[in-house]
Amino acid sequence: MAVKLRLVRIGKKKQPTYRLVAADSRSPRNGRFIEIVGTYAPRGKSLAEPDAVFEIDNAKAVKWLAQGAQPTVRVEKLLKQSGALEEFETAKAGK
Repeated sequence: MAVKLRLVRIGKKKQPTYRLVAADSRSPRNGRFIEIVGTYAPRGKSLAEPDAVFEIDNAKAVKWLAQGAQPTVRVEKLLKQSGALEEFETAKAGK
């Protein structure tokens, strides 16, 4: 089973919020997933806070990357910003 780290859309119309999940690559975008790794709100939490907000559990992300999960392009950028990708690279180099 090929696992991907990808975004699942939730939220209201024209107000997207995404969950970063580990899912089987064959399942649909909003279909079944294995585990929630984090959240991403590209439009911010509210009008008072319009900047993009993301919360990622780096330990879970590194665990999935170590098991061979492939991140999508957008998720890879988010993992770089959170520092999870760097943690994975150093752990991989240390072996």
